[in-house]
Amino acid sequence: MGIMDDAKDAAETAGRKIKDAWDDTADRIGDKVDEAKADAEVKKAEAEKESVERRNEAKAAMRGDD
Repeated sequence: MGIMDDAKDAAETAGRKIKDAWDDTADRIGDKVDEAKADAEVKKAEAEKESVERRNEAKAAMRGDD
């Protein structure tokens, strides 16, 4: 019975390690997705800011502001 118990313990340990590795990988992927979303939001905000600045400059030029 000792060999069977050792094999069972080894299998359980391997299963836990695989699960832990899977969880770590899933967390890393989630972190990268969150990072990509944040970068996209920043780029969108910067583009919107530039658009507003250009529109304001055009309005100022039409009014003759210096």
